[in-house]
Amino acid sequence: MTGLALVVTHHLRPGHEDAFDDLAARTLESITTLEPGTLVYAVHTVPGKPLERVFYELYVDRAAFEAHEAYPHLRAFLAERLAHIESVDVTFLDLQSLKGPGSFGA
Repeated sequence: MTGLALVVTHHLRPGHEDAFDDLAARTLESITTLEPGTLVYAVHTVPGKPLERVFYELYVDRAAFEAHEAYPHLRAFLAERLAHIESVDVTFLDLQSLKGPGSFGA
């Protein structure tokens, strides 16, 4: 099984929650439409931590992730998010097993 995943935690500036959420929603529309190699792109809020947003991303493989990083909509998101965040933490994951709809990488 192939697959590359990551967890990205955005620590927002106070008062920027709505603007960041709007930016993430607009970006997700383009990801959904244009990125067949992006299997999951989930944006989460964290109970009790209103200034955190956690993204879970799952790609078919490293090439799909690299393609994701090169899309203009993602480049625009990365530039625009700087106005809304204090910091970001990224953890890369190697997929070991999966329970989900369909299959990939076979």
